[in-house]
Amino acid sequence: MAQTFDLIVIGGGSGGLACAQRAAEYGARAAIVESHRLGGTCVNVGCIPKKMMWNAASVAEALHDAADYGFDVELKGHDWGALKSTRDAYILKLNGIYEANLAKRGVTLVRGRAQFVSGREIAVGGRNLSAERFVIATGGRPIVPDVPGAARGITSDGFFELESRPPRIAVVGSGYVAAELSGVFSALGSDVSVFIRRARLLRHFDAMLGEALMKEMRNAGIEIVTEATPAALEGNGPLALRLGDGRRFEKFDCVMWAIGRTANTHNLGLEHCGVQVDASGFIPTDRFQTTNVPYIHAIGDVSGREALTPVAIAAGRRLSDRLFGGRPERHLDYELIPTVIFSHPPIGTVGVTEEQARAQFGAEVQVFTSDFVPLYHALTTRKPRAEMKLVTRGSEGRIVGCHVIGAGADEMLQGFAVAIRMGATKADFDDTVAIHPTSAEEFVTMR
Repeated sequence: MAQTFDLIVIGGGSGGLACAQRAAEYGARAAIVESHRLGGTCVNVGCIPKKMMWNAASVAEALHDAADYGFDVELKGHDWGALKSTRDAYILKLNGIYEANLAKRGVTLVRGRAQFVSGREIAVGGRNLSAERFVIATGGRPIVPDVPGAARGITSDGFFELESRPPRIAVVGSGYVAAELSGVFSALGSDVSVFIRRARLLRHFDAMLGEALMKEMRNAGIEIVTEATPAALEGNGPLALRLGDGRRFEKFDCVMWAIGRTANTHNLGLEHCGVQVDASGFIPTDRFQTTNVPYIHAIGDVSGREALTPVAIAAGRRLSDRLFGGRPERHLDYELIPTVIFSHPPIGTVGVTEEQARAQFGAEVQVFTSDFVPLYHALTTRKPRAEMKLVTRGSEGRIVGCHVIGAGADEMLQGFAVAIRMGATKADFDDTVAIHPTSAEEFVTMR
């Protein structure tokens, strides 16, 4: 006989953990099914270890700048293996903390792969579980292109398995992962080439951000090859990347595919419960995270909406607020979600791009910009610039887009995102006294 719960969450990533624990706090009998380490992509092969590598790269840049500030520093190299060891140990510690938190809140952890056997029942290993509600939170995985030799490359998952830094690497892709990890490789000493299909990095963000980042990456010595569609990965020692137009780039120690992610919906037995997926394998949901089956929900990357850890967590918690907390209208608003790209320099953005604003609001749009060398770099040989943009609409000057690239962008954006979500106008920013000397003050002094 199947063990019965009020809620079964399939997937122990950030969204699934948040959803199950919030449900348990309301008194629901909740279970999580997970076949791998708890924490999902973010904790194991995403945000957390990525930020640690970004921190290491930032330390390398600071050491490069040290002489300009009068320090006599002798740099004897960087031990990638030692960093990996301490990073991995910290991640294992987090895995244990997550498991302890589940036990503390009374959430049952079931180890194994889940597969629906009917609308109300799943099989995990040799046991069956049933529930009144299910949440699919199985996340996503990196895409590997369907070209000859692609298996010779690695993905972002493989990045975290590297025991040493490849001296020469090709990164194929133009989004978050490509921008972030190419910067890490370069700052820590690799010779990096980035291959992008179009003319600009980060095409889904404001054009200013992609253009400025490309300029800074090239200044840092990173090669960016545009209009590059991979056709094959060749060689067994040094690798060669052949492009669709015949161009061939050789002598890479490693090639990393960073061309996007797809949903983990395979082998879930969705045909047995009737849950529909779209052409890309993602599970569509309504604003309440409900699939086409009323008692089955989907949150996080598997739903194909804003693949960000805080989004998955927020969606999961709000879902449990609605299902078990007596808040029937509780749901996540996907508008004005801030995000940061941990490139070098970092990027922060919230709201619409200038292009989107002009398409939606036409002549109502006003744009304010600022472009400068941050004070930190007044004394350094390196001169990376910061660029900022505010996009406003209407006679009241409501801010509908806020975009920044430059040192500190990752930390300054959160507060501005709160203000913009509350409906801040350009006049509100103008009336706020600046904090000097900072880069953030430029947002409240733009003319």
